[in-house]
Amino acid sequence: MIQLYNTLTNKKEDFTPIEPGHVTMYVCGPTVYNYIHIGNARSAIAFDTIRRYFEYSGFKVKYVSNFTDVDDKIIAASKKLKISPREVADKFIDAFYEDTESLNIKRATLNPRVMDTMFDIIEFIKVLVAKKYAYESQGDVYYRARKFMNYGELSGQSVDELELGASERVSSDEIKKKEDPLDFALWKAAKKNEIFWESPWGNGRPGWHIECSVMATKFLGDTIDIHAGGQDLEFPHHENEIAQSEAKTGKKFANYWLHNGFVTIGDDEVKMSKSLGNFITVHDLIKEVNPRILRFFMATTQYRRPIKYSQANLEDAAANLKKLQVSISNARYRLEDAKEAEIDSEMYKYFEQQKLAFKQAMDDDFNVQNAITVVYALAKKLNVYSSKKQVEKNTLKLFIESLVEQLSIFGVNLDNSKDVNVDATYIEGLIQQRNDARKNKDFQKSDQIRELLKEKGIVLEDTAQGTRWKKDE
Repeated sequence: MIQLYNTLTNKKEDFTPIEPGHVTMYVCGPTVYNYIHIGNARSAIAFDTIRRYFEYSGFKVKYVSNFTDVDDKIIAASKKLKISPREVADKFIDAFYEDTESLNIKRATLNPRVMDTMFDIIEFIKVLVAKKYAYESQGDVYYRARKFMNYGELSGQSVDELELGASERVSSDEIKKKEDPLDFALWKAAKKNEIFWESPWGNGRPGWHIECSVMATKFLGDTIDIHAGGQDLEFPHHENEIAQSEAKTGKKFANYWLHNGFVTIGDDEVKMSKSLGNFITVHDLIKEVNPRILRFFMATTQYRRPIKYSQANLEDAAANLKKLQVSISNARYRLEDAKEAEIDSEMYKYFEQQKLAFKQAMDDDFNVQNAITVVYALAKKLNVYSSKKQVEKNTLKLFIESLVEQLSIFGVNLDNSKDVNVDATYIEGLIQQRNDARKNKDFQKSDQIRELLKEKGIVLEDTAQGTRWKKDE
């Protein structure tokens, strides 16, 4: 039974889907005015890993993640770049797909956009106004937060605490428009020379929080299994989503709330964010760092824990990933001289126990740190087995299949054949020439062939079982 930590109840709970065998999952997506930074990538990687584990466990997952394609930052970028807000969004949505694909993040089932959901947003707000949960004021529409009885439950704050915080954040002009400092905007009146849509309250555009309520319920239903996002979205974004959605539908909005920890940077471990200017974009980083290493680095930290970004931590991830790659490469090489035989019963029992240990770790709120420890132990045992004088083909295949399958849940593909862009026949031919040169004690030619392959990114390893090759990371 999969257990997950529900932020709404502050405890681990057994996961029981609304529809057996299916998971509906909504994850808050990026505001597309710039390239995503690795803090944004952390959230996408964390919930992609969770999605992959649900699918590994036999569930069909409908995964919806939005694009916020109209807001103040996009309008500012539009003016700076001298293109329309939609063109800004299009540019950075394309960049988002490019960057996330490099990190082997599966595309969402749907990526709805605010601009394409405007009719639904306006209709949603109209219902809240009709139910007296919202009111119009000078072209803006505000939600009466205090009217929603459970307001503050997700973030664990009292209405008085929230009111104090709101009064400190809200400008004097906005205070004059509101009935209560705690109220938040559903619709904003258009400013001069800014993009707008027509509505019953005048020309304007939606507030930030309303879009996710609309898109989640439109594409996944009034009640969804899992709503997820970064810890910084707990309040006010997710708190407001609950208030809006449940006031409109009269039903529970999401059964489980998952929040990932921050990416921190520097000795003082400050949260990485665009507002603080201490961010590194994925677009720039993957020019210097193998994206598979970045994926592995982030996917192997439990989603609720913070991740400290540093060069040293990246290098540790690279070293661990290389060990796994070598383990699989060694096993594939030994397949050539492995004998045909049935898998030993004791070995088969080991594989069953290993798979169970992996599942127990992941079932415990997706504890990837414990799960990867189980994977490392599997790779270590494979190394010992591969070094034996005589190995058995089916056992090697089961080792490889187990490692590849479990690593795929972390979004890591260690299929060596997909990394090599050189003709394998050509490489094997050069290796044979080198072997012949060594037999004839022509070490100069042998070294020349090694250097030639090295220039092509191919590393040779001389072992007791012969010469093997791999692509250099």
